Amino acid sequence: MINLLKDVDAVIFDMDGTLIDSMWIWPDIDDVYLEKYHLTKPDNFHEGMEGMSYTEVAQYFLKCFPTLSMTIDEVMDEWTQMAHERYVTQVDMKKGALEFLHTLKKAGIKTGIATSNGRTLVDDTLEALNIRSLFDSVKCACEAGAGKPAPDVYLLTAEDMGVKPERCLVFEDVPMGILAGKNAGMTVCAVEDEFSAPQRGKKRELADYYIQDYDDIKNGTYEVLK
Repeated sequence: MINLLKDVDAVIFDMDGTLIDSMWIWPDIDDVYLEKYHLTKPDNFHEGMEGMSYTEVAQYFLKCFPTLSMTIDEVMDEWTQMAHERYVTQVDMKKGALEFLHTLKKAGIKTGIATSNGRTLVDDTLEALNIRSLFDSVKCACEAGAGKPAPDVYLLTAEDMGVKPERCLVFEDVPMGILAGKNAGMTVCAVEDEFSAPQRGKKRELADYYIQDYDDIKNGTYEVLK
């Protein structure tokens, strides 16, 4: 048994930037969306959204741009339409992730997803990658009532799998997500992602482990931080 998985009954993954390489999609969509409605992006705009649920990000948008005469659902629906084709045709899994998922299933360790993304994009992406059957539970922060760093979506996923939080290992790519896992009482492994490169120091400060990719787990080359 891999030491990282000792005393672990379930592994819960964030999706974007953690399980799949998809964070590159959103800055472009934001730019196109803002240009369409003749809006100017404020400073630190993306930093303010980190960890938020899909619903919370839409609320944040409407707060930042009060002249945007749309409902939360209308904003989310338009984003989903803009992102959908890219998610189902251009997104790949992180290096070593598929093999790691099969390793977990063979070991009898349950697997879940706890994501800030919206249900339609999540379900369609997992189906496009043909990996939905590899997960025992898939939950979105919108369904849990609060985005990250609140622990709600991780606790909901663990509860759905019937696993105690302290027996869960979380994989996350951004500080707010790492905090969500820690706030849930879970062990957290940070995942390298180009999009969160400026936050590497903070990620290492918060997490218990760090990987460059999932092959680090197989090879025993993951970093032990705590």
